[in-house]
Amino acid sequence: MRVRALIVRIIRQFIHDKRTLALLIIVPLVVLSLIYLVFDGDTYQPKIGAVQVPDPITQHLVEHHAEVTVYGSAEDAEQALAGREIDAIVRMDAGAPRVKLEGSDPSKNRAAMAVIQAAMQDLAVLQSRAVAVTLPAFEYLHGGPDMSAFDSLSPVLIGLFAFFFVFLIAGVSFLRERISGTLERLLATPLRRWEIVAGYTAGFGLFTSLQAVLIAGYAVGALGSLMVGSFGYVLLIMLLLSLTALSLGTFLSAFADTEFQMIQFIPLVIVPQVFFSGLFDLENISPWLRWLSHVTPLKYGADALRDVMIRGEGWSAIAREVFILLGLALVFMAANVLALRKHRKI
Repeated sequence: MRVRALIVRIIRQFIHDKRTLALLIIVPLVVLSLIYLVFDGDTYQPKIGAVQVPDPITQHLVEHHAEVTVYGSAEDAEQALAGREIDAIVRMDAGAPRVKLEGSDPSKNRAAMAVIQAAMQDLAVLQSRAVAVTLPAFEYLHGGPDMSAFDSLSPVLIGLFAFFFVFLIAGVSFLRERISGTLERLLATPLRRWEIVAGYTAGFGLFTSLQAVLIAGYAVGALGSLMVGSFGYVLLIMLLLSLTALSLGTFLSAFADTEFQMIQFIPLVIVPQVFFSGLFDLENISPWLRWLSHVTPLKYGADALRDVMIRGEGWSAIAREVFILLGLALVFMAANVLALRKHRKI
């Protein structure tokens, strides 16, 4: 009888806690659907640029499911490669094929190399030269043959770790300030809401900035992550990512009553950003789903970090992402100011 009463109480508790019920039933289905859409795409087709390449080679590349674009000059092909419109350039040098890879993504490098080598071998077989296959010479615009998977993923990983931990710690800390009554006492003072938000952001921001510097410094200095560009730009991007996570975490904490409810935001806020951050190839997913990547702060941070750490780009390449992250942080801070109205109007 007492056990039954306990079971009934737990059932009623879950029924009345709609957020927990959704976390148990709806959120896993949504996340599983995202995984399906990300990993169930077609096999990646490398994008190859051809410069003065004989038609038989171009035809064999197409037969091996490469997207081939013919360029009239090497300059046009180099510009497309630098803009990441193509993955590799194929040209003939003294009768031998020469390939230049974009280089920043090892998986795309392997796909392009495999297609080009298979096409050249097939062509050699048709010309009865199966024994003396002329393998293409490879060069790299970014990275190199020794570039590891960690070198490619580390810009995304350091951004993800900084964003996740700052979001969680800031949200829980701000929630505790509200639960303990500190926030209510501050709202009763002459302080304005924007001053409270600015103060908390600056206070928490000192520690989150330290964390961002340590993560970036450890990845580059201790773990030896590839670092081609300016480390100062890496710190700037990491600080803006932390600021965005901080402002987002404090904003969402206004809609949580306990630490557990704050943690419930992780599958809704963090997990989707992991899928669209650059850890997985999104070239082959549906366009209607791809647009979600444009509203995730982590994507902009990861793209900017890759531009600096792997491609050695400067301010002109990352300016757009920097201003977007700054704008998102300001939007979340403004939303946090408005969210404080639910506690007490000043």
